[in-house]
Amino acid sequence: MLTLSQVEKLAAKEEISEALIAYLKQLRLRGVSSSDNRLGNLRAKIQDILRASGVAELPVVVFPTDDLFGVALNEFVQGLHGSDADGSWLRLLQLCQNVSGAQPTGKFQKAAAAAVAAVGAEKVAAQYEVWLNGLTKLPVQELNRTQHYGSYTYTHTEWHFLSTPNQEVVKGLLWTSGLLPSAALPHYIAELAAKCYRKTPGKGPLAPGLGNACLWALAQRGQAGVTHLSRLHSIVKQSNTKNLIGRYLETASLALGMTPAELEDMAVPDCGLAHGRALHELGDYRAVLQLHTGKVEVQWSKGDKSMKAVPAALKRTHAEELRALKLVQAQAQHTYTTQRDRLDRSYIIDRRITWPRFQCYYLEHGLMGELTRPLIWRFHRPDGTHHDALWLDDAWRTAQKETLPEPNEADTVQLWHPVLSTTDEVLAWRNLLDSIQLRQPFKQAYREVYLLTPPEERTRTYSNRMAAHVLRQHQFSALARGRGWNYRLMGNYDKGYESDSTTLELPTHGLEAQFWVSEVNADGAWNEAGIWNYVSTDQVRFVNDHGPVPLPEVPPLVFSEVMRDVDLFVGVASVGNDPLWRDNGGLVQYRDYWQNYSFGELGEVAKTRKAALERLVPRMQLGKVSQINGNFLEVKGKLRTYKIHLGSGNILMTPNDQYLCIVPDRSTKTVTATGVFLPFEGDAILSIILSKAMLLMTDDQITDQTIVRQIRHR
Repeated sequence: MLTLSQVEKLAAKEEISEALIAYLKQLRLRGVSSSDNRLGNLRAKIQDILRASGVAELPVVVFPTDDLFGVALNEFVQGLHGSDADGSWLRLLQLCQNVSGAQPTGKFQKAAAAAVAAVGAEKVAAQYEVWLNGLTKLPVQELNRTQHYGSYTYTHTEWHFLSTPNQEVVKGLLWTSGLLPSAALPHYIAELAAKCYRKTPGKGPLAPGLGNACLWALAQRGQAGVTHLSRLHSIVKQSNTKNLIGRYLETASLALGMTPAELEDMAVPDCGLAHGRALHELGDYRAVLQLHTGKVEVQWSKGDKSMKAVPAALKRTHAEELRALKLVQAQAQHTYTTQRDRLDRSYIIDRRITWPRFQCYYLEHGLMGELTRPLIWRFHRPDGTHHDALWLDDAWRTAQKETLPEPNEADTVQLWHPVLSTTDEVLAWRNLLDSIQLRQPFKQAYREVYLLTPPEERTRTYSNRMAAHVLRQHQFSALARGRGWNYRLMGNYDKGYESDSTTLELPTHGLEAQFWVSEVNADGAWNEAGIWNYVSTDQVRFVNDHGPVPLPEVPPLVFSEVMRDVDLFVGVASVGNDPLWRDNGGLVQYRDYWQNYSFGELGEVAKTRKAALERLVPRMQLGKVSQINGNFLEVKGKLRTYKIHLGSGNILMTPNDQYLCIVPDRSTKTVTATGVFLPFEGDAILSIILSKAMLLMTDDQITDQTIVRQIRHR
């Protein structure tokens, strides 16, 4: 390459000889089938020298074939003909092939604009859509590698997605995608980013460098990019990546003179929906895109006849329109899920929205309106008064169904939380939701409330309410990161660490929440990577720049939401919830913990579940043979009576409290799909309890022999 640099300088000063030109042409073709990316850079350098010398030669562009994407690129190059064979596509691909660095330079962006213009932006956009969509579906290969070190043989597993040279090519495609007029590209880029950040065993994120290029590309696409950055911010688990996305969102919001939350409001697409519904006509067929109970579904019909699936004829005659419809459906589902989770997490920042903004971006929005109307909102008046209301029958109404006056422009709107109201007011809202069978997108009226207890008032700066539990560390880590907490997996190599913590930043309040955990150090209690299988829980604290903050000084809503998160971590990740943990050995010294947790006192989540079941069960067929008794739902079957614990969902059989192990089949439908009204989404154990109860009420009809043997054994 140094020699070529000298030749380039010579060519700039004087005309080079025909012999040297002939040699350069031969050198350019050497190693043309090699996957070494350095040869691609060499060919590009030679191409520049020949062009400067007035030699009109088409670029030689060859991609490594270590993966299917490289194969597809080579097939595309070989298939160029007609006007596409003039070298414009080759120069664009060669430019993408020779990228370097974390972000494009000004020189690259200038060259990219010229290359895209030479091919035609619409033509490039159409091809990029094919390539990037294909990359989102490209399988990740599991490869077994064997290495020999002297007399030792070591076998390990590698996860292969794209070769390093082809990752650079994709990076180039992403850097040039901002020049293209395509509504579909941001979706494909976001899907590729999510794939790149997905963890693979023993490696971590699949392709973080490529994922960062996706984020950069989305940040260049205005509001369309912000929409997808917001979704990625909620699903990506790596804290450094979340911070990077946060900076992109903050930069975009500052440029427009608004907060990141306001920018995200504006960037939410309606996906063509009006009141959660959109009509698409394809030939003689009609497709209705419908958002219902959190799911975006497509209903097909022809005339008065409904259809269960996509008409086969349309796959031949309207393939492009079907592809676009499927894309809209996926975007609508992703948007709904992202915004539902964003609203659920908004409690922690205690946000208030002006009425005009709320009306525009929430209530009257084609998609957000479906999230807004089932929720209760608090309206703050300029005079300091407030009213709580639900949108019902085209008006804002109280828990007693009284109509409130239309809000005015000076009002602000806040998502209502039970901690803001009295017990009687909360019960009134629950009664209203039950009476009209309105299912909320997340727990709100039935949301758990965590108030300061006398022991916490005595300890002042910490809470032991969630201490002394044993959690599966990997599940705990996933839950914590999913709720926005920062956590680093603890391993047996962490010398000097007796305990660690997961933390949640609360910048609005100048606080940080800490949930302390420590490793469960027992024989064989770590996996092959040296990560502890289990951790034990300890204190919850709140700190600021000056140290620990007394719990009475923490805002009640913030305290309640943090403790709710911690209760969720314990309630889901505890080994006490695993019906197989005891029978599979578990940890001998924690057998008593499993028994006590599985059938012991109820936490706040379980108490809320109990309140919901007390309302639901009497209205069901199940109510004729069951009742709530203390911490259990007791079900009288034909053969035995069963006690299902309302916290863990585990089962005891009378008369001797014999344990019954039933492992839920995740492939079957939950009770939410069988017509049973549940007042909120997101409580899997509530569904499991009802499913087990309905199974056991007819225990004489059970055919699963593993269950039958346990029931009949005395």
